[in-house]
Amino acid sequence: MRFPKRSFAIVIVCLFALANVSSILAQSDAVKLRYALWDSNQLPAYQACADEFTKRNPNITISIEQSGWSEYWDGLTASLVSGTAPDVFTNHVSRYPELLVRGQLLDIQPFLTRDAVDTSIYLVDPELWVREGKRYGLPKDWDTIAIYYNADKFAEAGITAEDIANWTWNPEDGGTFQQAIAKLTLDSKGHNGLDPEFDAKDVVQWGFAGGVGDASSGAQPDWSGFAASTGFQLTDGPWTTAYHYDDPRVIATVQWWANLHLVHGYAPGSDQLASGVESLFFAGSSAMYPMGSWEIGWITGDATFKVGFAPLPAGPEGRRSPINGLSDAIYSGTKHPEEAWQWVKFLASTDCANIVGDFGVVFPAIQTGVDRAIAAYKERGLDVSAFTGIAAAENGTYLLPMTEHGSEIRDILQPVLQDIFDGVVTAQDALPQINAEINALFK
Repeated sequence: MRFPKRSFAIVIVCLFALANVSSILAQSDAVKLRYALWDSNQLPAYQACADEFTKRNPNITISIEQSGWSEYWDGLTASLVSGTAPDVFTNHVSRYPELLVRGQLLDIQPFLTRDAVDTSIYLVDPELWVREGKRYGLPKDWDTIAIYYNADKFAEAGITAEDIANWTWNPEDGGTFQQAIAKLTLDSKGHNGLDPEFDAKDVVQWGFAGGVGDASSGAQPDWSGFAASTGFQLTDGPWTTAYHYDDPRVIATVQWWANLHLVHGYAPGSDQLASGVESLFFAGSSAMYPMGSWEIGWITGDATFKVGFAPLPAGPEGRRSPINGLSDAIYSGTKHPEEAWQWVKFLASTDCANIVGDFGVVFPAIQTGVDRAIAAYKERGLDVSAFTGIAAAENGTYLLPMTEHGSEIRDILQPVLQDIFDGVVTAQDALPQINAEINALFK
């Protein structure tokens, strides 16, 4: 069939008009989502995920907002109260219960059910983000704790791979781990901590550096794993209503931690730690410190010496590390819940996990992403088995506290931990009383 010329022209005009309408609709449907995270080292990886997501969903663009840990939570708290929070933000188990109770998280279970998302692909328990049938996130990564050490200083002190593999620890005398710390600690005259001539008031190299411990995350990269190696647990599991800071095992552990600098002079105190354990490590002022796998890329990239990773020492009840996994939450007040869900679903997908894995900055919550992260680290000559081995070990890991009243607990506990670390009070005198105050919050 042939159109008359006039009819053909009308058809062309109509098609052109329809194309313009479609274009206008596409523009009106365009959505810009705000996405917040705290780790600058992970920003490039998630920008790559955002770029890929927008390539697949041209009407949705992602604007990533990044700030440091403390600034992140302060800013997020304020924006949630004012109603100006990002559409999607990275969440942490220690902060999640409080946000949930305040009604600031969107339940994504209806979206998950509708789209038949398979939660069996995750290495981290996806049910951590579920309460009373409602779901507030999907696993995106996991981390464990190990000892970062200066390989050159270990070699100078004669500490071998066999020594590291067989380290033992206890809160009474620190075991062979404390002996290694002492051996690595030097005064200005070259005496180490095992030498009777050692001057603890004139230290030029500490064998170990560890902060007071962040009460907001159960001292995750600090003394938490040491306390757990005695069989101690801060709580009895997620959503429980009692803490155990009055347990003799945590009291002994926290005091041992403080005594490394208060009594022995093997570790820096608060004044020296003002710039962070990493700064001392980079400067060569400390030989090792405990930290999470999220710092692998940063530390090895910036250090001017070879960095090694050692498993945490085995305590009276074996070697234990906290394991933590993040998720991405949707702000309950978002104006774009469907688009936010599509972004969260992609963040928790195999495709994004593989992209992140290739950057070698974190271990994704999906095995293929982990495999690619290990390969990326290996290409840089890094053995990360100290982190992956403990994650795979039977009873090698435990969960961080996940309870209500998180901010109140931090406000009560943090100054007391600081006073113990500074020698103002002892753990024995302070922690039982503080534990009673914490547990009273649940009554």
